[in-house]
Amino acid sequence: MAHSSSDSLKIAQKAELQEITKIAKYIGIRDKHLEPYGKYKAKISLDLLKSLGKRRNGKYIFVTAMTPTPLGEGKTVTTIGLSMALNKKNKKAACCIRQPSLGPTFGIKGGGTGGGHSQVIPMEDINLHLTGDSHAVTAAHNLCAAFIDNSIYRGNPLDIDLNSITWNRVLDVNDRVLRNVSIGMGTKVDGVTRRSGFDITAASELMAILALSDSLQEMRKRIGQIIIAYNKKDKPITAENIGAAGAMTVLLRDALKPNLVQTIEGTPCFMHTGPFANIAHGSSSILADKMALKLCDYVVTEGGFGADMGAEKFFNIKCRASGLKPDAVVLVCTLRALKIHSGDFEMKSGRIMDNLIFRENVSAVERGCTNLDKQIENVKCYGVPVIVCLNRFNTDSEKEITALGKCAVAHGADAFCVSELWQKGSEGGANVVDTVEDVLKNKKSHFRFLYPVDLSIREKISRVAKTMYGAKEVVYSSEVDKKARLFKKLKLSDMPVCLAKTQFSLSHDPKRKGRPRNFKLPVNDIHLASGAGYIHVSCGDIKTMPGLPKNPVGTKMDIDKNGQITGLI
Repeated sequence: MAHSSSDSLKIAQKAELQEITKIAKYIGIRDKHLEPYGKYKAKISLDLLKSLGKRRNGKYIFVTAMTPTPLGEGKTVTTIGLSMALNKKNKKAACCIRQPSLGPTFGIKGGGTGGGHSQVIPMEDINLHLTGDSHAVTAAHNLCAAFIDNSIYRGNPLDIDLNSITWNRVLDVNDRVLRNVSIGMGTKVDGVTRRSGFDITAASELMAILALSDSLQEMRKRIGQIIIAYNKKDKPITAENIGAAGAMTVLLRDALKPNLVQTIEGTPCFMHTGPFANIAHGSSSILADKMALKLCDYVVTEGGFGADMGAEKFFNIKCRASGLKPDAVVLVCTLRALKIHSGDFEMKSGRIMDNLIFRENVSAVERGCTNLDKQIENVKCYGVPVIVCLNRFNTDSEKEITALGKCAVAHGADAFCVSELWQKGSEGGANVVDTVEDVLKNKKSHFRFLYPVDLSIREKISRVAKTMYGAKEVVYSSEVDKKARLFKKLKLSDMPVCLAKTQFSLSHDPKRKGRPRNFKLPVNDIHLASGAGYIHVSCGDIKTMPGLPKNPVGTKMDIDKNGQITGLI
């Protein structure tokens, strides 16, 4: 079977949903800790974590990938399917994944609920509004922006330097024309004219804060620490200073509670928060992971895009904030992506240009393994066992699979397995489960961070760029050096770094495939995401507000005569 989005939609719409109270009961969530949103989705009270006390954590399995193509390589499918396959073998398991952003859903990627027979449902609800968390982030973020401009309009009592304001507005839709805008363009009563812009909601610091907070009190503290601008003496102005922090927390109170949904086979899925990994830290919430780990024997979670991005940030930002340590990593790959990384084939606008890619080509697979080699190396830097997992397509040949398995082990993988989770659901994951359990039994995780936070900002960026990406050197703009000196003076430089770059290459250039070498990584800007607890670093031509492709997925969506959604994935 080919991996078809139309097939995935039909499978999802035919699935028999169980009431969410039954899903919750399976892993021991009592009704008093469940806040249903209809029959098939619910929020989980924060009191649940307190009630679980010092119960021992289950095994923590992290799923990442090789450098992906715009088609995606099946990382979410593997995360969902592996949790189902573990349950199939009578292991109490759950998956923890991010909720989709409307931007990619209506843009080039489509929905973010897995695919085939490894999906989370109700698919339509999840891909659209779920329980409204993203809308709460949008509202809270824009409330702060309104408070900033109101303060400026009311005589600017905080002496805000209008050129220093870092807090744009946000919208959960891809819209390139909003990247740079002028506001206050009317009469005097319409506000002060200044340059501004929009980011996508998933890039909001509030989304990161939502994901990295483990209590309402911590979230309130983090929101108060957000730096929204500087005054004319370079003193930071925070959300607390502007008087917005309390109201922002009020808007996000319910959004902090993790969401519970289910997989197509009734496995519990904690779906919470949606920070992008090419811009932000790319992981679901700490609260969801902590709850799941107390309730289950195995928890499978994921990070966005390749190991150079999602895994690096999961380890250095999320694990540092949560105190949790992964027991094993599953690194997903596909033969089609390996062939593209060989340099023999091309993709444009999310479309493979040459159908010859689906013919047997062992040489292209082996040459494309240079990318896989680097991503295995990246994971091993953190002392965690790594399992390479092939997301199999019907066009994959046995010779290609054998060649891939040999390359994976030769390049340092602790094990190799083949997944048919898309085609067969849990039944297609028996080999994956056996491999994961064998590695967990025989390989111990010795988790470590890539760097200490008290290194200089330059040293931390260099550590990531050279070790994770393979850059020869880092080239900084004069603005970066100026800001780095200011952050050090303010004693706000001892935080992890969060590098924003393209997800389609180990380098900053999406056209450079395989394992680029001897390249210079350009760092154009840095800013303090002090509420989230990291320093944001912009590399190359990265945008915090994506644009729509020539043929957006949204143009194919509609409602049929029976009120059924069509074309959503």
